[in-house]
Amino acid sequence: MTSAAIEVSDLCKEYGPVAAVDRVSFAVRTGELVGFLGLNGAGKTTTLRILTTFMPASRGYARVAGFDVMYQSMEVRQRLGYLPESVPLYPEMRVDEYLTARAKLKQVDRAARAARIDHCLTRCRIKEVRKRLIGTLSKGYRQRVGLADALLADPPVLLLDEPLSGLDPVQQVQTLESIRELSGQHTVLFSSHQLADVERICDRVIIIHRGRIEFDDKLSTFDAGTVTLLVEVKANPDDAQKAFAAVPGVDRATAAPAADGWAAVSVQSQPTKDVREAVARKAFEKGWGVRRLERKQERLEDTFLRVAYQRA
Repeated sequence: MTSAAIEVSDLCKEYGPVAAVDRVSFAVRTGELVGFLGLNGAGKTTTLRILTTFMPASRGYARVAGFDVMYQSMEVRQRLGYLPESVPLYPEMRVDEYLTARAKLKQVDRAARAARIDHCLTRCRIKEVRKRLIGTLSKGYRQRVGLADALLADPPVLLLDEPLSGLDPVQQVQTLESIRELSGQHTVLFSSHQLADVERICDRVIIIHRGRIEFDDKLSTFDAGTVTLLVEVKANPDDAQKAFAAVPGVDRATAAPAADGWAAVSVQSQPTKDVREAVARKAFEKGWGVRRLERKQERLEDTFLRVAYQRA
């Protein structure tokens, strides 16, 4: 069984009466690339700051690479690369000068330092700007300089907080490609509020809302989840419910009255069974008019919006 590189259990962070993080628990296995989704203010950054040992939790515990963030903070920092939303860089330094200084601070072996910096420059696609002043770079390049900094000591765990914030579409694609290439060799927890970015590169998603974990599963579950067929027929709702529930392949049917004598029916089935034709045939056999036949399968966006609005 793959070990967990990040373990969080009943983590809480309170600011007076406000719970920014409320009994959060999750684990990220070694080599996983996990999206950490939530609206602005949901608790993503607070959770990451606790994991980076930047701030203490009020209660609960967290471990990174097997070390407790509270009591073994130096061991955690040695095994962790962190890219904050606003990357703190020195604009008056050139890119290679900055990375050299950071490599020294991170105690990267002197004999391997130049090669390691060159590797990070190449991996983050910033080799062509290595001699430029950081202050003259676009935000996209500065974000990738920050990512190169996070990679310098080759840490097993990477925490990336909104790495695409403020980037144009081209810069977003380039940065996403750099992040995707890190999976497998590094454990990556990628914080964002952009669903498309997470869907593009992550295998698993954790959704946090108002400080609580509301969803934690693989993205592949959306392809294997229940399919809902929304049907409107000119019939009595009870008759429609019974008729459609008896259709082969249908797991469940519920009905409610609609305007002007129509019935709104929700028909659920497994994704491997497309029951649209059978449902339409049943309506035809009964002599019912049909004005809607729509197949829907819940996607990440549906789940995210449901989570966001159920506790709004």
